[in-house]
Amino acid sequence: MLLRILDLSGIAVFAASGALVGVSKRLDIFGVCVVGVITGIGGGMIRDVLLGITPPTSLQNWPYFATAFAACLVVLVLHPEVRRIRAGVLVLDAIGVGVFATGGAGIALASGAGPLAATIIGMITAIGGGLLRDVLVNEMPLLLQRDLYAVPALLGATTVVLADALTIPESVGLAVGSVTAAGLRLLALWRGWNLPTAPRIA
Repeated sequence: MLLRILDLSGIAVFAASGALVGVSKRLDIFGVCVVGVITGIGGGMIRDVLLGITPPTSLQNWPYFATAFAACLVVLVLHPEVRRIRAGVLVLDAIGVGVFATGGAGIALASGAGPLAATIIGMITAIGGGLLRDVLVNEMPLLLQRDLYAVPALLGATTVVLADALTIPESVGLAVGSVTAAGLRLLALWRGWNLPTAPRIA
């Protein structure tokens, strides 16, 4: 039940971030909903394919699709002023990274994946929806930019895997991992932390 709640929460916040991007790009209502829904369920679909869960959970169970669609409708009605949209996208995206990274790792472990596979699948679950969103709206994916994006997701997924190995209660690992990943992502945005880049060639 806890994993399902995390999954639906991640879908909601990622769908909202995708819908906000669609609003900022001046897409029509259909376009906003398409970008939002794909952002919301994209990471989970990639996770399920990697785990051999077919059809993907989000396509078999209507609450997943409905949650993403409802989040898009809320954004269409209540989205902030244009000058505040980017801030809203980044905050929601950070929360989604934390929730999806831990939820993805937890589902992978529950499906019998090993520690390394669960860690990588958790990270992919977290970054997959945002990657699809950026490709759809023709933007440079956050994954390929200098700011910390995949690293917080990897840390959150690792926390869940370590908690499982140490037989710490699942709820504790999921909570700590989600807060750690989202917190690091938000802190990196606030402080302007970046990964180093390759030196320029003279």
